[in-house]
Amino acid sequence: MNDDEQKQRIVLAPNLAALEPAEHEWDCFAQLRSVKELETRQGKPYLVLELADLHAVIEGKVWDSADGAMAAARAAAPPVFVKLRGRIKMWNDQKQLVVERLKVIDADERPAGFDPDQLVDPALQYVEDLICRTLVFDIETVPALDRRELPPTVAEALSDNAAKKEMDTSAVMGMSPFFGKVVSLAIGDGDAEPGSDDDQVTVLAVPPDGVEIHDCPEWLRLMSEPDLLRAFWALCSKAEVVVSYNGRGFDVPFVVTRSLIWDIPARVDLVSGRWSLKPHLDLFELVSQRGRGPSKLDVVCWALGIESPKGVMDGSMVAPAYARGEIVEIAEYNAHDVRATSAVYRKCRDLILRYRADWR
Repeated sequence: MNDDEQKQRIVLAPNLAALEPAEHEWDCFAQLRSVKELETRQGKPYLVLELADLHAVIEGKVWDSADGAMAAARAAAPPVFVKLRGRIKMWNDQKQLVVERLKVIDADERPAGFDPDQLVDPALQYVEDLICRTLVFDIETVPALDRRELPPTVAEALSDNAAKKEMDTSAVMGMSPFFGKVVSLAIGDGDAEPGSDDDQVTVLAVPPDGVEIHDCPEWLRLMSEPDLLRAFWALCSKAEVVVSYNGRGFDVPFVVTRSLIWDIPARVDLVSGRWSLKPHLDLFELVSQRGRGPSKLDVVCWALGIESPKGVMDGSMVAPAYARGEIVEIAEYNAHDVRATSAVYRKCRDLILRYRADWR
């Protein structure tokens, strides 16, 4: 194949993650999430697209020279399925699809190679209404196993660890993803205006076996732990930033390992770059002064004049409450933590983050 033939060759990508810089053009299918119109310094228009499937989220760029693609993107009403043709370029170490052609796929169309099930995460069916730009979250965990049923060597290792930490064995189990499980995941929109309709906390929760919840509150959604984990990663993949308080120290490693145990992909990197602000903003790292004093969430709330999340329940009471079937009470406690974390985030956003170059 000569150089001209190579440059004219078009390859259909199986998914967005497979796109790489190449001499040839790529065809691909994606969900078009958003279209933003901007101008160059010379005043020429261009579009920035957010493209996604189950495997990746990448940026697309449409220059004014691709007038057909620009018109189609402007006329689209995201979120919609699209077929694209273009080349992959690297920009700030990220892959970017420079789009030459774009076509919205109508509901009754099924072009060759198009699989809508690869473009929309099925886990979103539980939480699609919770998608937001700034996802604030917190988890509650409890022991998942009966210690008496553990292999002897595993039980011995657990007992040794509890003795070293001077903790009850049950407490250690609840803090370890190998012995514990997530039973409550509270989710909020950090950018919602306080008191608005969007300023609501929703909790995904795993009821204890054999416990029926009557008159379940609207803000509470009951599901299995695997479904809860899948929903979490689906929401993270849609968010620009995921906000936690001490999430790097506990919540994220716990969720990642529980996902590993359930064979669920941890689809967003919330671990790398301890001091990075995106995609995971751990407020504990931002405000804790690196161990110079107590920095628990209720301490920070007290110092900032924010209502404390701590009430009649604390972390040590979650496992006993779960054993009694009190999943609604646990979810309420979990939701209070997210409300407090959201309030701390908004204060940090307005007074610290907006002045940092790495936040923009």
